[in-house]
Amino acid sequence: MHACPKTLVTLCTYNEIENLPRLVEQILAQLPEANVLVVDDNSPDGTGQWCDERAQQEPRVKCVHRPAKLGLGTAHITAMKYALDQGYDQVVTMDADFSHDPRYLPELLRQMDAPGERPVAVSIGSRYVPGGGVTGWPMKRHFMSRSVNLAARILLGLSPRDCSGAYRCYRCINLARLDFDNFRSHGYVFQEEVLWHIKRNGGRFVEFPIVFANRMQGASKIDGSAVGEAILVLLQLGWRNWTGR
Repeated sequence: MHACPKTLVTLCTYNEIENLPRLVEQILAQLPEANVLVVDDNSPDGTGQWCDERAQQEPRVKCVHRPAKLGLGTAHITAMKYALDQGYDQVVTMDADFSHDPRYLPELLRQMDAPGERPVAVSIGSRYVPGGGVTGWPMKRHFMSRSVNLAARILLGLSPRDCSGAYRCYRCINLARLDFDNFRSHGYVFQEEVLWHIKRNGGRFVEFPIVFANRMQGASKIDGSAVGEAILVLLQLGWRNWTGR
């Protein structure tokens, strides 16, 4: 009988007090044996304060406070380093705004045991495989997302259909092989960069369908600078991928 993998579910937050309390409870209901780590970027709306108070009452909730809004990519790296330092077997990343429905969490973990010649390094809740989809997006957002995913597959040689989605489970032994200090991305393009590094180390990916729902509460953090960074980083990594330089 195998022991249940030690799992950490991570939420990177900035002003998510409208979503976080309900989301944390739903995560713990879906994965009672998991822990939840909130990485908060000094949210002025009280997100971090709520997390500290909840952690005092619920030992499965952990908090890391950063001094300012430092970027989603660096927040993910903080969460992954925490998981490695604390001896977790696998780490889940998901959005903190209910775009990623917690009901998919058990399947996200089950996919880590998908049969194959090599263990799964990353399971991905995918919008772009049959059965997946997106609700509530304007056409411009669909176009941007599809374009970035196409560019990632061409420039970085990635196999997943959804390279930019954040609903994932990573095997920590694969994360331990990465040099996070050499990552170029600070924002959303981290999602593509981390897959590229894992691919270069021989990691295997699996996808299963999810429906992504546009946030109902709070404000989106995506802006023009995030798109600009994504283009620049994908071109830089693409150059390295195709030339070896």
